[in-house]
This record gives sequence, C-alpha cells and structure tokens, in this order.
Amino acid sequence: METARIQEGAGVYYLTFTVVYWLPVFVAAEPCFIFTESLNYCHQHKSLRINAFVIIPTHVHLIVFDADFDNARLNKTVTAMRQYTGRQLANYCHEKMPAVFGQVIGSPRRKDRANQFWQQSKHPVAIWSEAFWRTKFDYLHDNPRRKGLVHEAADWRFSSAAYWLREQVTDCDVKLTGVAW
Repeated sequence: METARIQEGAGVYYLTFTVVYWLPVFVAAEPCFIFTESLNYCHQHKSLRINAFVIIPTHVHLIVFDADFDNARLNKTVTAMRQYTGRQLANYCHEKMPAVFGQVIGSPRRKDRANQFWQQSKHPVAIWSEAFWRTKFDYLHDNPRRKGLVHEAADWRFSSAAYWLREQVTDCDVKLTGVAW
C-alpha cells in the first residue's frame, strides 16, 4: 500500500501508474490513445492539468496538478481516471492482446473486482521546489531513451518531451500546462 498521498500544501505531483506484473500493454498506439484521451477529458471536464507525461510499455509517469490547486478534487480526479482507464485498458487486453494478458488482468489480487489493470499504488510524490520538479521532469522525459526505446527523448511519440524540449513547437496528444515557480 502506498505511504505517500496527495496532501494539502503541495500543489504539483509526480505520479507513476504501473501495469500489473509490468505487462507491456502500451506497445501499440491504441492503448496509448485510451490513456491520452482520458487525460484530455480530465483536463476539459475535471480541472486536471498535465505538465508532463510519458507512456512507455509497462507504465506511465505524469506531473499533474489541479487548475485551482484543490488537492481533494485532484485526488478524486486521479482516482476516477485510473478506474476508467483501468476498465478500458483491461477490456483492450481481453479483446486484442495475447490471452495471457487477459488471464493475468482477470485474476486480480483483490477479490472485490473482476479485473485489475493498474498496480494498486499511484506513487504520488509531492513536488515542493523547482529543482525537484526539474529532476522529475527530466527523468520522466528521458525514460524512453534510458530504456533504449529511442535515441533522443524527444523522439518518443507518447510523451511531452518533444513539446517541451524541441525548439520548434510540435503537436502533442495531450493538452499541456506549464508550471511557473
């Protein structure tokens, strides 16, 4: 069970969502779009602001905050988004991934659910300073390069790296919001 929580005082959070058993679900565009569309919906309808993100095969990293720095609403939004994306991505796995993916997701550790897509913790880490934000921002964007998936961080499609790091403005699948310190 996670010990860190979204708490009063901090306004910006670094989150990690990991697929159960580190299954490599995000290897095609369709599951990535399920996740990015949910982020955009939460931006438009639930005041979620996404500063940075990366989706790699087994997990997702995000830097997020609530538009009004309402941490109670942020916690509810993140919880609802995880539940929604978990259901959608579990269905995707049952329908379009090898059978073993559906078997693993359909055998949750918790008995109060039929499927479990995400590991239980979202690993919320409060970001209290610009220096710590920069550390997480750089780590998140460099993740695909460190994993050997691309030569340059900005080349990874499902990431905010190209948007923030390239000199020329590029499109991004997710509506992004800057953080000012």
